[in-house]
Amino acid sequence: MSNEPLARDDLFDAAFLDRLRSLAVRLRKRRSLMRRGSQSSPATGFTREFKDYRQYTPREDYRAIDWRLYARLDKLFVRLYEETQELNLHILVDTSGSMAEPHGEKRRQALRFAVALAYLGLAGQQRVSLYSLNDTVRQELPPLRGQGNIEKIIQTATRLKYGGFTDLERGFTDFHPTRQRYGVIFVISDFFGRDVNTAAEAVKRAAAWPGECHFVQILHPEERQPTLEGEVELAEVETGEKRRFWLTRRDVQRYVDSFDAFCENLSRECAAHRIDFMQCGAEEPFEERFLDLLNRGTALAGGV
Repeated sequence: MSNEPLARDDLFDAAFLDRLRSLAVRLRKRRSLMRRGSQSSPATGFTREFKDYRQYTPREDYRAIDWRLYARLDKLFVRLYEETQELNLHILVDTSGSMAEPHGEKRRQALRFAVALAYLGLAGQQRVSLYSLNDTVRQELPPLRGQGNIEKIIQTATRLKYGGFTDLERGFTDFHPTRQRYGVIFVISDFFGRDVNTAAEAVKRAAAWPGECHFVQILHPEERQPTLEGEVELAEVETGEKRRFWLTRRDVQRYVDSFDAFCENLSRECAAHRIDFMQCGAEEPFEERFLDLLNRGTALAGGV
């Protein structure tokens, strides 16, 4: 299994980073009436947003009186505030064997999404957490805040170790975003599990997460439409198991039909549980697909 660190330029070139910075500035302007990285919540938060006025009653603390308003209206009013709390961005990146071999483009595309999402979160003063997903979920970095931390995200992302299998049900069960407040959650994976039903079952675990949830499925064209025929030996990259087959065109078509059914079932389960689902080819232009993701609607983009 290839675990060589990716070069920074394999994720982004300088020109795209400049465009990403411009996008982040544009998003901040669109959210100018909101606290950056904050969301209205009934819970006690970190900041206080002015909400409205209410007429003062004798039992209330006189220090809440708005004396400037009293000077204009000759009536006593108190200011009402709405508590807000930070919005946390959780990014889960699949680091199982199938994300790196035999199609390394999947690994690169997934990390591009992860770093770009992290950049927008940091630029919006949200707390960003990066996780690896294989046999379980592991937090690779503590929550980070501030645009200056993007280098830590890039360095950690490029050094992630790939290998082993994906246990989606266990990983989604072990992931507890409630411990770090409400958030926006992105899972970037091919969603290949032990069998074709694993991913759809794991969706039910993700549906219990408190927050806005997005699944980004990264696939290579060869996985959907393999160019194989005749006698072949196939190796399962996550378990190491090998088998010999004699494949006819009919066999390949049956595989294609099964693969499409797997993806359709996953998409249907996500829709049923209000989880946003988007597919992305490993060789598709990243910038276009990333903007497509933001245009689907997310608190991270402020409704771009």
